[in-house]
Parts: sequence; C-alpha cells; structure tokens
Amino acid sequence: MNMYALFFIALIPIVWLIVSLGVLKMPAHKTCSATLVLTIILAIMVWKMPVLHAVSAALEGVALALWPIMIVIIAAVFTYNLSLHTKSMDIIKKMLSNITTDKRILVLIIAWGFGGFLEAVAGYGTAVAIPASILAAMGFEPLFAAIICLIANTVPTAFGAIGIPISTMAKLTGLDVNVLSYYAGVQLFPFIILITFILVVLTTRSVKGIKGVFGVTLISGVAFAVPELLSAKYMGAELPSLIGSVCSMAATIIVTKIFYKDTAGKSEGIVSSSQAFKAWLPYILIFIFMIFSSKLFPSINHALSTIKTSFKIYTGEGAEPYVFKWIATPGTLIIIAAFIGGMVQGAKFGEIVNILFKTIKQMTKSAITVISIVALAKVMGYSGMINSIATVLAIVTGSFYPFIAPIIGALGTFVTGSDTSSNVLFGKLQVDVANSIGVNATWLAAGSATGATAGKMISPQSIAVATAATGLAGAEGKILNKTIKFCIGYVVLLGVVVYIGSLIIKM
Repeated sequence: MNMYALFFIALIPIVWLIVSLGVLKMPAHKTCSATLVLTIILAIMVWKMPVLHAVSAALEGVALALWPIMIVIIAAVFTYNLSLHTKSMDIIKKMLSNITTDKRILVLIIAWGFGGFLEAVAGYGTAVAIPASILAAMGFEPLFAAIICLIANTVPTAFGAIGIPISTMAKLTGLDVNVLSYYAGVQLFPFIILITFILVVLTTRSVKGIKGVFGVTLISGVAFAVPELLSAKYMGAELPSLIGSVCSMAATIIVTKIFYKDTAGKSEGIVSSSQAFKAWLPYILIFIFMIFSSKLFPSINHALSTIKTSFKIYTGEGAEPYVFKWIATPGTLIIIAAFIGGMVQGAKFGEIVNILFKTIKQMTKSAITVISIVALAKVMGYSGMINSIATVLAIVTGSFYPFIAPIIGALGTFVTGSDTSSNVLFGKLQVDVANSIGVNATWLAAGSATGATAGKMISPQSIAVATAATGLAGAEGKILNKTIKFCIGYVVLLGVVVYIGSLIIKM
C-alpha cells in the first residue's frame, strides 16, 4: 500500500474523535473506547502489526494512563473535595476575594499564574484539574472554568514538569538543550503575552473586557515571558516555566493590591494567619514536595525514584521496560500532601480515606476516557500510524515545511495528550526533515515542541481531566468545539513565526 493511502487511513481515528466528540456530541468514554478498538484493528490489518504487539502496546498505554496520569487527576480532585469537607475552600475563596473580586484578574492569578506553576513542577493534568476546581468553587461557571484552564495550560507545557519535554527531545535528537530551550522561549514569547489577553477577553466574552485591566494583563504576560526567555537562554530547560509562573503570579497580585484596590471584596471578617496557613497547607505541601522531589534536588529525587517497579509490557521491537515510580510521581505526592493537610485542618483519617474512595468512584467515566486515549496513542505510535501521517506532510509541503512543523507537534499532543510524547514521536523526524530541506534543525525541533503546546487545549485526554475536575463528564464535545478555534489560530500564527525564523536563522 502506498504512503498516501496509509496517510489517509492513519487519519481515520483522529478525524473520528473530532467528529464524534465535536459534532455528534457522543460521550467521551464511549467514543474513545470504541476508537481504541478501531485503531487496534487498523494497526493489525493495515500496518501488519502482530496481534500480541498491538494488544501489549495498548496495555502499556493502560498502565501509563493509570499511573501516573489518572492518579494525578484523582489526587487533584481529591484535594479539592477534601477542601470542601474541611471548609478550607471557603477561607481560600475569602482570601482571593480580598485581593480582588474582578473575575478577569482572578483568572490571571489562578488559571494563568497558579496553573503555570503547577504545570512547571508537576504536569500530568494538575495545571488543569486544580485551578479549574478552584475557579468552579469560586462561582465561575464550570464549563468556563474548564475551557479557560485548558487555554491557559498551553505555553507553560513546553517547559512543564521541570523541563522534561524539551530535555527529552534534546536527548533523543542530540541537539544542544540550551539552544533548543532558547529557541522555544523565543517562539513562545509573543504567545505568552497574547494568551493573557485572550483569557481576559474570554472571561467577559468581549474585547471590551480588556478595558480597565489592560495594565495588569500586560504585566501578567510580560512578567511570565521575560523571565522564561532569560532562564531558557542562560539556564536550560528545567526552570523557565517555574520562574515565569512565580514571577507572573507575584507581579499580578502586587499590581492588583497597589493599583486595583477598588476591586477588592468587602471583608467578611479577617482571616487570621493560622487560618490562612491551614487552608492553604495542602497546596503549600504540594509545592514543597514537588520542588524537593524534582531534579532540582538530585539526591532526594534519586532516593525516591528507587522506590519503583519495572517490567516490559510492550512485546515489539524497541520495547523499553515500563517503570512505576510509586513515590516520585505527582499523584502520590499530592495525595500525601492532602492527607497531612486534611488532618491538620481537623478531618479524621477515616473521613479522608472515605473522601478518597468517593473521588475514585466519581472518576470512573473519566478513567475510561483517559485509559482509552493513552492506549490508542501507544498503538498509533508503535504501529507507525503517526509516522505515516508526519512523513507525508513533510514530503508534500517541501520548503514550506517549517510552517507546518508546529502543526505536527500539535497533532502529537492531540493524540497522546502529552508535549513530551509528541516530542518523542516527532523530534527525530523534524531534525531529519530540517537537514533535508536545509534549515536550522534546532529551530525546527523547537517549532515542533512549541506547536505541541497548542495541541494541549484540544487533546481528549486534557479535556477529560478538565471535565473530571469540574464535574462535567459528558460535556467533552462542547469543550472541544470551544477550544479548537483557538488551537487553530494559535498553531497557524506559530507556523508563521517558525517559517519566518527558518529563513533568518541559518544552520
């Protein structure tokens, strides 16, 4: 079968997911599980993948979906449910209202700044699940909370989880990680500032919504973009999103307290420092645990990473042992933080366990969706289906390929739900194409990594996280319809940036 036929057949699962979720409004847990079966059949029948390889590829996806992805979603929602039980969420809402009641600024603080921080230190859906649940608790419409957090959780993912996506791509392609980080930072710079304005416009559903908060919105974006670019250039992949998000959050709060005092809510009683500490304790502990267990502290990271189980699941060529890290994974650390925080807040151990089990039960449909999507991604990756799509796109576009390099990155994230997985799938391809058409390979690889951030907002896996966190299971199609237009605009503009850059930056 020729490559063009394979290209169109490989697109079938992707097109069906978009149509079934966005047009037919089918429940995600049903259509995603059906699409998984379809993908396995196509891999066996068309790509001649042995049945055992196809099944074991899917099983590796199931393992990845359960640990670490689903455990993070459960942990995030569990932390939120526990905060409702202990009434600490009421105190958090009161404190945030004391900063401002302006929903536009709250979105910049919670979805953008705090979400960016969670992506920087943890990844795996925390940056959508936790901010979305907090926004919903503060009175935001749940559907809006889900959409706004998905759009906010784009640019920070390039350097998410302490730089794993970029550092992994550098390792697999042999590119200089510092140059790759810098180029990714350059490409993302204008989008970081642009997205802060988009978040404000979406909050008010009108461009006029920028009026009155233009200054704080610009500062929120610039305070993220400039530190991220500088740290990407001089420090590599680990810290750009972390430094950028913390600077953005701090700058937004300080500017609001000084110049937007009139937006602060009427005080409903003073929150004491001990009350504030207790209310925020689970999130403070999440911050501490994530930082100290990350690669910023190699000895602790190594010690925790040794508590693991490793064995091969996929039976095909190139199989790597799948590693279950039992402690050094964001989900476990969040659950431990929630238990400690909940008990300090006055909840009994048995009550906390009960809330955890109720949360697991609450997540059933979301779990089916996530498991199906990740298993599907593994089958498409191992069988060669994704490579069939990317190869034809590279051949057809020729010298204009740099324009679509980000689209290929976005496609990878749409299918896999992960910027890192997209970089693993397409990093080598981008470098090979760059060398064949005579453009800078590092710039093009960066274009794929930054394009992958656009795919986050439409990935069925990310949408499943958002719906799980806001109690909207079944609304996946509505969310996809809202986010897909922003994704298309984002990736087209990024394609222009990457194309122009490829003409300027020589090999």
